[in-house]
Amino acid sequence: MRSAFLARQLQKEVQSTNSSDFTEEQKKTLGKIATCLEMRSGSLQCTQSKEEFKLEELKKLETIIQNILTYNKEFPFDVQPVPLRKILAPGEEENLELEEEEDAAAGAGSTEAFPPRAPGTLLPRLPSEPGMSLLTIKIEKIGLKDAGQCIDPYMTISVKDMNGVDLNPVQDTPVATRKEDTYIHFSVDVEIQRHVEKLPKGAAIFFEFKHYKPKKRFTSTKCFAFMEMDEIKPGPIVIELYKKPTDFKRKKLQLLTKKQLYLHLHQTLHKDS
Repeated sequence: MRSAFLARQLQKEVQSTNSSDFTEEQKKTLGKIATCLEMRSGSLQCTQSKEEFKLEELKKLETIIQNILTYNKEFPFDVQPVPLRKILAPGEEENLELEEEEDAAAGAGSTEAFPPRAPGTLLPRLPSEPGMSLLTIKIEKIGLKDAGQCIDPYMTISVKDMNGVDLNPVQDTPVATRKEDTYIHFSVDVEIQRHVEKLPKGAAIFFEFKHYKPKKRFTSTKCFAFMEMDEIKPGPIVIELYKKPTDFKRKKLQLLTKKQLYLHLHQTLHKDS
C-alpha cells in the first residue's frame, strides 16, 4: 500500500505548481520511478503478479531519487513512465467545461476487463476490541447509463461528520475489474477505519465515483452516494446516486438520474464478544 501511496505522491509533486523545477527528462524519470513503485505495490498485493518487482530492485531507485536533479544515466529498468494525470479536488472540475459526452467514443459498450493498474489505497481491518463492532463494506457494482464509456473508474471512500470533516483516512479502491451493460463491477471490500460505536451522531460514509477524462487529462468525480448511521446493518443495501459536486454536508442533494440505477453494497459487521 505504501508503494502505491508514494507513487501517487510522486505524481502529485511533479504535477504541482513548482513542477517547472524539473526538466522534461527529469519528469520522465520520476514517472518511471512511479511505475516501479506501482509494480512493487502490485507484487505485494498479488503473489502471482506477472510484474513482480523485488525489494532489491526497489533499493536501486534510492540513489536515483537522491540525485534526481543531476541524474543523467540510463534508467535501470525497462518501464514506461506513469502518465501524468491531474486529480481535481471535489467540485473543482465544476469550474471547467465538462461534457460527459466527450468520452462517448472511448470504450463504449465494451465488456472486456480494464487494463491492470496498481491497487488503490485500501486499508486493512482494525484490531478488534471487546464489545465493539467493525464494518466491512463490499462495493459490488454501480449502475450508470454510460458505464461502458468510463475510463479507469474507481471509488473514493470517506467517513465524514455532519460538518463534512474527515473522521477516518480516505481510501481509494483499485480500478474496477469489469464493466457490463449499465454496470461497473468492483467486488472489493472496504474496511471502515473506526469502530461503529465510536462514529458520532450524524456521521455518514461517502462513496465518490471517479473516472479519467482523456480529452481534459484529469480524473473527475462523476457522482457520489452516501450511507448514514441508521443504514448500517448486515446484508445487502442499494443506495441512490447524486450529482456532483460532492455535498459532504448533505444540504443540496440532486439525484443523478430518474432511472433505476444505484450503488450496490453488502455490509458485514464483525463484533468481538
